[in-house]
Amino acid sequence: MPRLVRCDGTGPQEIKPQEKSVWICMCGLSKSLPTCDGSHKTARQEDPEKLYVYDRSRCNVEEVREDQAMLDEK
Repeated sequence: MPRLVRCDGTGPQEIKPQEKSVWICMCGLSKSLPTCDGSHKTARQEDPEKLYVYDRSRCNVEEVREDQAMLDEK
């Protein structure tokens, strides 16, 4: 069953308890989840007032919608 997962992050979250930092994907576009692969660079160009729907590959935007959650807050 398909589902819409809302990801508001436009960059990774750094985790520092190891010898070397680990970066966790917060945008949902990484191909190597849960770690970041740099795919968030696409999300940084998105309008925060819009909802972007990506295809299954998480590479291409299929649709840009009005973000109902943002409209409800106003």
